[in-house]
Amino acid sequence: MTAAQRRAAEKRDYDAFLDGCKSRALLDRLTDKWVTLVLAALRDEGTMRFSALSRRIAGVSQKMLTQTLRNLERDGLVVRTVTPTVPVTVDYRLTDLGTSLALLVLQVKGWAEQHMDLVLQHRDDYDAAHA
Repeated sequence: MTAAQRRAAEKRDYDAFLDGCKSRALLDRLTDKWVTLVLAALRDEGTMRFSALSRRIAGVSQKMLTQTLRNLERDGLVVRTVTPTVPVTVDYRLTDLGTSLALLVLQVKGWAEQHMDLVLQHRDDYDAAHA
């Protein structure tokens, strides 16, 4: 079997419900809160510098933001552009693939923001009934 045939067979067999499936590992990465917030911020703002992303996403550490951006770049969702200035300027922007995912992420983010009060009420009701 050639490499192309092997990839085609693997693609046919992607099923995130199966343990060890590559799509499950990708799904795990994409559901990380920092990934979600980085994608949403870049979709909202367009090209951003590291420091601007850091300010926009409250609570993210420099280490976690760096790791998240590297993973997104590796997956082809973000492009990192280095401009040789003093100091060096580094910009991040979504790829077409990243933009397609960010549109979905923004819907989930919007749903969470819109329904948070209702979810909190359900939590309170559940906790009261199970106390």
